[in-house]
Amino acid sequence: MLDVRKKPPETLSLNLPMALRLQVTLEQLKVLAAHNRNLRLELSAKGELLVNPPTGWETGERNMDISLQLGIWWRGAGKPGKVFDSSTGFTMPSGAVLSPDASWVSADRWAKLTDPRSQTFATVCPDFVVELRSASDSLRVLQAKMGEYIENGARLGWAIDPQRQTVEIYRPDREVETRQKPASISGESVLLGFTLDLADIWG
Repeated sequence: MLDVRKKPPETLSLNLPMALRLQVTLEQLKVLAAHNRNLRLELSAKGELLVNPPTGWETGERNMDISLQLGIWWRGAGKPGKVFDSSTGFTMPSGAVLSPDASWVSADRWAKLTDPRSQTFATVCPDFVVELRSASDSLRVLQAKMGEYIENGARLGWAIDPQRQTVEIYRPDREVETRQKPASISGESVLLGFTLDLADIWG
Protein backbone atom coordinates (compact mmCIF):
# COMPACT_ATOMS: atom_id res chain seq x y z
CA MET A 1 0.00 0.00 0.00
CA LEU A 2 1.26 3.46 -0.86
CA ASP A 3 2.29 5.44 2.20
CA VAL A 4 0.59 8.81 1.83
CA ARG A 5 1.83 10.24 5.08
CA LYS A 6 3.38 13.65 4.66
CA LYS A 7 7.14 13.84 4.67
CA PRO A 8 8.72 16.22 7.19
CA PRO A 9 9.51 19.61 5.63
CA GLU A 10 13.00 20.00 4.24
CA THR A 11 15.19 22.53 6.02
CA LEU A 12 17.85 24.85 4.64
CA SER A 13 20.55 26.84 6.38
CA LEU A 14 19.99 30.58 6.43
CA ASN A 15 22.54 33.28 7.26
CA LEU A 16 20.56 36.11 8.83
CA PRO A 17 22.36 39.48 9.15
CA MET A 18 21.84 41.11 12.55
CA ALA A 19 20.46 44.26 10.89
CA LEU A 20 17.71 42.30 9.12
CA ARG A 21 14.46 41.66 11.00
CA LEU A 22 12.11 38.90 9.90
CA GLN A 23 8.44 39.00 10.89
CA VAL A 24 7.08 35.66 12.09
CA THR A 25 3.99 34.52 13.98
CA LEU A 26 4.03 32.58 17.24
CA GLU A 27 3.09 29.40 15.40
CA GLN A 28 5.92 29.92 12.92
CA LEU A 29 8.33 30.49 15.80
CA LYS A 30 7.35 27.13 17.28
CA VAL A 31 8.14 25.41 13.97
CA LEU A 32 11.46 27.24 13.62
CA ALA A 33 12.43 26.38 17.20
CA ALA A 34 11.65 22.70 16.61
CA HIS A 35 13.96 22.64 13.56
CA ASN A 36 16.76 24.75 15.07
CA ARG A 37 17.36 23.36 18.53
CA ASN A 38 20.96 24.58 18.49
CA LEU A 39 19.71 28.18 18.44
CA ARG A 40 17.81 30.17 21.05
CA LEU A 41 15.04 31.88 19.13
CA GLU A 42 13.00 34.72 20.58
CA LEU A 43 10.19 36.91 19.31
CA SER A 44 9.86 40.65 19.94
CA ALA A 45 6.52 42.21 20.84
CA LYS A 46 6.47 43.53 17.24
CA GLY A 47 6.75 40.01 15.83
CA GLU A 48 10.43 40.26 14.89
CA LEU A 49 12.47 37.06 14.99
CA LEU A 50 15.48 37.32 17.30
CA VAL A 51 18.24 34.74 16.72
CA ASN A 52 20.77 33.98 19.44
CA PRO A 53 23.68 31.69 18.48
CA PRO A 54 25.20 29.17 20.92
CA THR A 55 27.26 30.78 23.68
CA GLY A 56 31.01 30.44 24.15
CA TRP A 57 32.40 28.15 26.82
CA GLU A 58 32.94 30.93 29.39
CA THR A 59 29.34 32.11 29.19
CA GLY A 60 28.12 28.51 29.26
CA GLU A 61 30.14 27.81 32.39
CA ARG A 62 28.82 30.94 34.11
CA ASN A 63 25.25 30.13 33.10
CA MET A 64 25.65 26.67 34.60
CA ASP A 65 26.91 28.15 37.86
CA ILE A 66 23.94 30.52 38.13
CA SER A 67 21.38 27.80 37.30
CA LEU A 68 23.03 25.38 39.73
CA GLN A 69 22.89 27.84 42.61
CA LEU A 70 19.26 28.70 41.82
CA GLY A 71 18.38 25.00 41.67
CA ILE A 72 20.08 24.25 45.00
CA TRP A 73 18.10 27.06 46.68
CA TRP A 74 14.88 25.81 45.07
CA ARG A 75 15.34 22.25 46.34
CA GLY A 76 16.44 23.39 49.79
CA ALA A 77 13.42 25.70 50.08
CA GLY A 78 11.01 22.83 49.34
CA LYS A 79 10.69 23.42 45.58
CA PRO A 80 8.56 26.57 45.68
CA GLY A 81 7.19 27.43 42.24
CA LYS A 82 9.23 26.38 39.22
CA VAL A 83 12.79 27.11 38.08
CA PHE A 84 13.95 27.12 34.45
CA ASP A 85 17.22 27.23 32.52
CA SER A 86 18.27 29.28 29.49
CA SER A 87 16.58 27.01 26.94
CA THR A 88 13.07 27.94 28.16
CA GLY A 89 10.94 30.45 26.28
CA PHE A 90 7.98 32.32 27.77
CA THR A 91 5.19 34.13 25.96
CA MET A 92 4.86 37.56 27.57
CA PRO A 93 1.58 39.51 27.92
CA SER A 94 2.99 41.82 25.19
CA GLY A 95 3.16 38.88 22.77
CA ALA A 96 6.97 38.69 22.88
CA VAL A 97 8.61 35.31 23.42
CA LEU A 98 11.72 35.70 25.57
CA SER A 99 14.23 33.25 27.05
CA PRO A 100 16.00 34.39 30.25
CA ASP A 101 19.30 32.73 31.14
CA ALA A 102 17.68 31.59 34.41
CA SER A 103 14.22 32.19 35.81
CA TRP A 104 11.70 31.37 38.52
CA VAL A 105 7.91 31.40 38.42
CA SER A 106 5.99 31.49 41.71
CA ALA A 107 3.48 28.75 42.47
CA ASP A 108 0.63 31.29 42.53
CA ARG A 109 1.52 32.67 39.11
CA TRP A 110 1.98 29.20 37.58
CA ALA A 111 -1.33 27.97 39.04
CA LYS A 112 -3.19 30.66 37.09
CA LEU A 113 -2.05 29.19 33.76
CA THR A 114 -4.65 27.37 31.70
CA ASP A 115 -3.34 23.95 30.66
CA PRO A 116 0.40 24.79 30.59
CA ARG A 117 1.24 21.29 29.32
CA SER A 118 -0.33 22.18 25.98
CA GLN A 119 1.84 25.29 25.59
CA THR A 120 5.24 25.17 23.91
CA PHE A 121 6.13 28.53 25.45
CA ALA A 122 4.22 29.00 28.71
CA THR A 123 2.07 32.13 28.61
CA VAL A 124 3.53 33.72 31.71
CA CYS A 125 6.22 36.21 32.67
CA PRO A 126 8.57 34.80 35.31
CA ASP A 127 8.60 36.52 38.68
CA PHE A 128 12.40 36.48 38.63
CA VAL A 129 14.79 36.57 35.67
CA VAL A 130 18.56 36.59 35.14
CA GLU A 131 20.36 37.67 32.00
CA LEU A 132 24.09 37.05 31.69
CA ARG A 133 25.86 39.22 29.16
CA SER A 134 28.13 37.36 26.75
CA ALA A 135 30.97 38.92 24.77
CA SER A 136 28.74 39.31 21.70
CA ASP A 137 25.73 40.81 23.51
CA SER A 138 24.88 44.47 23.00
CA LEU A 139 24.53 46.19 26.37
CA ARG A 140 21.76 48.43 25.03
CA VAL A 141 19.76 45.47 23.74
CA LEU A 142 20.26 43.58 27.01
CA GLN A 143 19.06 46.54 29.07
CA ALA A 144 16.00 46.94 26.84
CA LYS A 145 15.20 43.26 27.32
CA MET A 146 15.43 43.62 31.09
CA GLY A 147 13.04 46.57 30.93
CA GLU A 148 10.65 44.44 28.90
CA TYR A 149 10.60 41.73 31.57
CA ILE A 150 9.66 44.31 34.22
CA GLU A 151 6.97 45.85 31.99
CA ASN A 152 5.47 42.40 31.52
CA GLY A 153 5.30 41.56 35.21
CA ALA A 154 8.70 40.40 36.49
CA ARG A 155 9.19 41.33 40.13
CA LEU A 156 12.99 41.15 40.16
CA GLY A 157 15.63 40.96 37.45
CA TRP A 158 19.41 40.81 37.38
CA ALA A 159 21.56 41.74 34.39
CA ILE A 160 25.00 40.32 35.14
CA ASP A 161 27.83 41.76 33.07
CA PRO A 162 31.23 40.03 33.48
CA GLN A 163 32.81 42.50 31.04
CA ARG A 164 32.04 45.53 33.21
CA GLN A 165 31.90 43.41 36.39
CA THR A 166 28.53 44.89 37.29
CA VAL A 167 25.07 43.69 38.26
CA GLU A 168 22.10 45.83 37.28
CA ILE A 169 19.07 45.20 39.47
CA TYR A 170 15.63 45.76 37.96
CA ARG A 171 12.49 46.16 40.08
CA PRO A 172 8.99 47.46 39.25
CA ASP A 173 8.47 51.21 39.74
CA ARG A 174 12.09 51.81 40.79
CA GLU A 175 15.22 53.11 39.13
CA VAL A 176 17.72 50.52 37.96
CA GLU A 177 20.36 49.93 40.65
CA THR A 178 23.93 49.19 39.50
CA ARG A 179 26.40 47.41 41.80
CA GLN A 180 30.09 47.21 40.98
CA LYS A 181 31.56 43.71 41.39
CA PRO A 182 29.46 42.59 44.36
CA ALA A 183 30.61 39.39 46.08
CA SER A 184 27.01 38.18 46.19
CA ILE A 185 23.49 39.37 45.57
CA SER A 186 20.25 38.66 47.42
CA GLY A 187 16.94 37.45 46.05
CA GLU A 188 15.29 39.91 48.43
CA SER A 189 11.61 39.32 49.22
CA VAL A 190 10.98 37.67 45.84
CA LEU A 191 13.25 34.65 46.39
CA LEU A 192 13.42 34.43 50.18
CA GLY A 193 16.70 32.97 51.39
CA PHE A 194 18.40 32.92 47.99
CA THR A 195 21.82 34.50 47.66
CA LEU A 196 23.84 34.19 44.48
CA ASP A 197 27.60 33.86 45.02
CA LEU A 198 29.30 35.79 42.21
CA ALA A 199 32.94 34.86 42.90
CA ASP A 200 33.18 32.44 39.97
CA ILE A 201 31.27 34.79 37.67
CA TRP A 202 33.94 37.47 38.06
CA GLY A 203 36.66 34.85 37.64
